[in-house]
Parts: sequence; C-alpha cells; structure tokens
Amino acid sequence: MVNVEILLLGPDSLGVLDRVADDVFDEPVHPRWARAFLDDERHHMLVAVEGGVVVGMISAVDYVHPDKAPQLWINEVGVATSHRRRGIARRLMDAMLEHGRTLGCTEAWLGTETDNVAARRLYESVGSKPEPFVLYFFPLAEKGSG
Repeated sequence: MVNVEILLLGPDSLGVLDRVADDVFDEPVHPRWARAFLDDERHHMLVAVEGGVVVGMISAVDYVHPDKAPQLWINEVGVATSHRRRGIARRLMDAMLEHGRTLGCTEAWLGTETDNVAARRLYESVGSKPEPFVLYFFPLAEKGSG
C-alpha cells in the first residue's frame, strides 16, 4: 500500500488516464469523454496510482438544487482485480468524502446492487447504513454509442 498514491484529477491530468490497469473502469477510457469529464468543475475523480499505472478510481458529481445545500453523488468506485482487498477502495472513499466536505457538500450518496457484497461492505465500513430505494433505468442510447 505504501506505493499507492491517491491523486485528485483535474483539467491538466488527462495523461494520468493513459495507463489504466484492466477492470478499473467498465470500458476503456475514451479521451474525448475523459476530457469532458475533467474539464467540468462539478465532476470529480480520484485515482489510485502504483508505478505510474491507475489501479483504482472513484468518480463523483457535486450538484446543487434550489431547495438543498450542495450534495455529492458518488457514481462509481473501481479497483483492478490485482489490487483488491488492499484497502485501496477504502482510501478512495475516505478521500472523496473529504473532498466533498471541502466543496461544502452536506451529504454524499451512492447506490449499488443488492448482490454487490464487496461494495456494500466497503460503504458500511465507511459508516454508511443502507436505505432501500427503487431505481429506474432509462437507456437513452445504445451502449458505447456517442
């Protein structure tokens, strides 16, 4: 773990995503979408880097609403299979929650599948308790298009 560095990416960090271990992201990093993500000040990504290779990531969006203080929606956490069970996901979660605090967010939230035991253990280890809710998914385009 000593060799894993947690980095907050920004507009000048696109090159960090040139070397990503298998299965950190669901799909290969697309440069155009990565640039759009990193250029948007409300999008946030922390990565875990070992030996110049991204071995873990967490992404989030901070948002405001007319009747609510800023909140942080954590979209995804991913760690390469080769680096799981080493505390990387926990470090990424802790760092993103702290980043949310620095942004003035009053709460953070995320969702996961009920059968994703590893994710549920991670989130509960950070101090969260699950709240059941119903998620509706609306496909707006075919996967990979755009």
